Formats: sequence, C-alpha cells, structure tokens
Amino acid sequence: MVGPAPAILSRRGLLGALAASVPLMAVPALAQPQLATPVIPGAPGATPTDVTIEGHILLVDGQPFAVRGVAGDGPLALLPGLGATTVRSYGEDPGPLLDEAGKLGLKVIAGLWVGQPRQGADYTDAAFRARQLAELEAVVTKYRDHPALLMWGIGNEVEVDLDDDSAVWPVIEEVAAMVARVDARHPPLAVLAETGTDKVEKLRKAAPSIRVLGLNSYGDALYSVAERARKQGWDGPIIITELGALGQWQAAHAPWGAPFEPSSTQKAIQLRRYLAALEEQGAGTILFLWGQKQEVTPSWHSLLLPDGVWLEAAEAMAQAWGGQPPGGNQAPRIASLRVAGEPSAPFARWSADEEGAFTLDALEPDGDLMEVRWFVMAESDDRGIGGDAEQVPALFPDSVRQSGPTGARLSGLKPGHYRIFVELRDGKGAGATANMPFEVQ
Repeated sequence: MVGPAPAILSRRGLLGALAASVPLMAVPALAQPQLATPVIPGAPGATPTDVTIEGHILLVDGQPFAVRGVAGDGPLALLPGLGATTVRSYGEDPGPLLDEAGKLGLKVIAGLWVGQPRQGADYTDAAFRARQLAELEAVVTKYRDHPALLMWGIGNEVEVDLDDDSAVWPVIEEVAAMVARVDARHPPLAVLAETGTDKVEKLRKAAPSIRVLGLNSYGDALYSVAERARKQGWDGPIIITELGALGQWQAAHAPWGAPFEPSSTQKAIQLRRYLAALEEQGAGTILFLWGQKQEVTPSWHSLLLPDGVWLEAAEAMAQAWGGQPPGGNQAPRIASLRVAGEPSAPFARWSADEEGAFTLDALEPDGDLMEVRWFVMAESDDRGIGGDAEQVPALFPDSVRQSGPTGARLSGLKPGHYRIFVELRDGKGAGATANMPFEVQ
C-alpha cells in the first residue's frame, strides 16, 4: 500500500482494562490429541488412515481425534505449534495441500465443490448433475489413499439465498453416497450456513449418507450452535467448519449502512470465549480465514495481515488448543481507535473543507518497537453473498496528512463514505489492526 511513512511506537504499562487479555490465558485444558505422524506420500508406511465414528466422536485409526484448525491458504508451518490438527479446503485440487499438510502432521478436510444455485447451478439439468458428480468422483478416486486425508467436505453453504432449497438436498446426498461407495475410509461431511430453523433436519432426512455435520457460524451464535443442531435430530459429530468473531451481518452500523468492525484485539477476546464454549459442546473447530481476503473490509475475517503477519487470534487458538504462539511472541493490543474529541462516537463525520482526526491507544505486551501504519479506503459498495468475491475498495493515500503512534489527521477527501485503518507490526511476525467508518459531507 502507498501511504505515509510508518511510525515507530514503544509503549508499556497502560490500558489497565485490557490487562487481562495481555498475558497468555490459562484455559482449562482437555486432553490434547497428538498430531498425526508426518507422512510423505509414497514413502514406506505412508498408508491411508481409517476414519470412523462412534456417536459424537471421530476416530482416526481407532483413536479419538479432535478437529482443531483453520480454513484458508495462509502458511501451514505455523499451525502445528498453535495446537492445530486440521486444515479445511473448499474445492480446489487438494493434492498440494494434502502433501504439505501431511509433512507437518496435519489432516485435511478436502472440499468437494458443489455448484451453488444462486451462482447459476441448475439442478433440474440432469446432464449438469451427472457431469458434476463424475468430476467429483474423479477427485475422490485420485486422493482417497492419501495419508493426510481426514474426510470429504461436500459443498459450502449451497442452500444459501434460495426461496426453495428442496433441489439442494438430493444433490448433497448424491455426492455423499458416491463418497461412501468410492472411499469407505473417509466419511462425507456437508457444510451448511448455520442451522436455520429446520436445515439440519432437512439434511438429516434427505441425505442419510452424510456422517459428519459441518456448520458455518459466527459471533454469539456459536454459544448455542451445536445444541440447536442436536435439537433438530443430529446425533453424529459436529464440526464448526467456519467460525469467527462477530460477522458483518450481526454488527451495528453507521447511518449510511457501514458495519462497525471489531479490532483484532476485540476479535481475539471473542474467539477465546467461543473456542472454550465449543470445546464444552464437543464440536470441532475450524477458524475462518487463515489468510487475508476482502469481505466488507480487507481485515474483517482475515486472521493474517496481507504480508502474512499473524494477529492476536493466533494466540486465542494456541490457548484453546494447548499450543504456543510463534516464538512465544505476543501480538500488539489495541485498546481503542477513537474520534478525536468525541471518544464515545462510533463513527466520524466532517465537512469536505474541514479535517478529521483520530486517536489510537495501543500497547505492545512484550515491549517491542511497533511499526504503525495508517491508510484510508473507500467504504465498500460491493457486498457479496456467502463470501463471494468482492472488489477491493479504492485507497486514498494522500488523505493522511499527519500520522503517528497516537493518532492521525485526514483532509482533502471529496464527500463520500470511507474508512480509516491502522495496522501495527512488532517486527517479530505479529500485528494488530482496527478501523472506523467515517463520512465526508
């Protein structure tokens, strides 16, 4: 990104209200599953695993296996140290991911992409269904003996944004039945967007070949998601196949519709609570997104900054899973990003002939020097559905006229809606980020 030169900040000692989130929290530890033995396909002893189910429990070669991991394309090498066991893919060729994960002792939920009706998939077209099934069967046949394979993830929120989802469930069953026929060692999992009022029941009745339930869920809905699935009759294993802090659809918003995004520190606090609750519910956990993507903002669901720097969410993962953040490092913490002179205002507003000002309150718990970077983007007007690709909003590098470790001043913007972002980096691989929407009149 183009913008003002980064500022350097070193601070300790403030933010008493935040102090509880700074040290590594002592989360009650359940028995920690061992990572699978690292495997290299084709090497002696590199045999496929047998994945079986006993009630709510997933067994790998007869031993209980806790699904704890991520979805996304970020660097896998950091994950074993955090205590992760699993990586989820969506539908690309799983071969490279299986190979890399296997070398690290990780297992893979390999995605089988099922076309989404909202994107044009026509399930009244028998030829389309047959072609899709044949393509997916070829993938299952090719990779069913890979030693890093855990299970097959069928579709991703295929039922979303449909007035009538009745055509979806038979297609999921077609694919699940194919998986059961072609690869008896690895169970099929279906991925739904939350439970709805009856979605789990529909799946259970129409797709009996599905053995594991995957649910994408965010925010405080995570406290009850497994219980709600059980109430719809699901009695097998449950994996939260995407989980995250407060989603943009759950957030309060400015008068012009811009949702308020939690800071990376606020997200980590939420994730600590959600991961502990899901452990108690016996649900597997897959965080979204291990990487970076534009969805409302470049940071809302991103567990990493664009250059691969990890955020405090990685510490939350390590604390929940019995691991350690990379190098024992701790990420910077952001106590607040505020409108100067209006500390309680959730957004800013000023006239085009005026300037806006923001204040930052942050600390580095290890005492490291922090690089601080400010930038402005247009408010996104390209809102996808269900995680569909979005255009990255325009940057306005010349609008940041003054910036430093405790704030920034903006001017020169035309009337419109924008966001100011701040990113902190500690120089040791960890960072923090926050943003706030504003309006120029």
